[in-house]
Amino acid sequence: MVNRLSTLYALQLIDDQLDELEELRGDLPLRVNSLNAKIKEIQDQIDERDDERKSSMEQRKINEEEIERLKANLKKFKAQLYQVRNNKEYDALTKEIDHSEGEIKRLENDNMGMELRSEKLKIEIEDFTPKIEELHELLKENEVELKKIIKENEIEEIKLKDKREQIVAKVKKQDYNVYMRIRKALRGKAIVTIVRSACSGCHNVVPPQRQIEVRQNRRIFTCESCGRILVSHEIAEEAEKLL
Repeated sequence: MVNRLSTLYALQLIDDQLDELEELRGDLPLRVNSLNAKIKEIQDQIDERDDERKSSMEQRKINEEEIERLKANLKKFKAQLYQVRNNKEYDALTKEIDHSEGEIKRLENDNMGMELRSEKLKIEIEDFTPKIEELHELLKENEVELKKIIKENEIEEIKLKDKREQIVAKVKKQDYNVYMRIRKALRGKAIVTIVRSACSGCHNVVPPQRQIEVRQNRRIFTCESCGRILVSHEIAEEAEKLL
């Protein structure tokens, strides 16, 4: 049991050191993620407007081709008016002429509306450009700073992670799962010692009987107040030797 507890506490000591390296990065990782999210949001808006402009241009081209076709038909229909032989033919042609003129007007109005919309989208895209350039510059600065910090501690972090893997391999799966659950819930500290009769995690007093049981190193005990695993100073010393 001593080996089991000391191995588990050694894992906590390694994670403490990894947490310290993580703290050196401050809020830089969060800032980088936030900036990337903002850039993506703006870029999505730019892409959305750009796609709409391209679609509009394609539709206007289709409309213009249709207008040319209708104008050619209109010219033909008007020429045929001088060749009609009865009222029925005349009415049929005037109907076709009215329809063609109406369609031409509608398509020209559509194109005018799409052109105005396209110009508005262009202005909006141009407004977004300085914003996204500013965010890219800020992102670059934060990434450089973050990479510098990571680089400075890279070797130490690699060594700690390698050591952590070795320790984890020796920890029982059930113990590891409990450790990780507590660590996640209590922001890193899952295993602590008793200092001046109190849990060094939450600083609440540990009952005298429980203190005796913890010092006996016969099983895993947790703090009744915070739920952290409690270990004796003997276990802490043994864990230091493992490192």
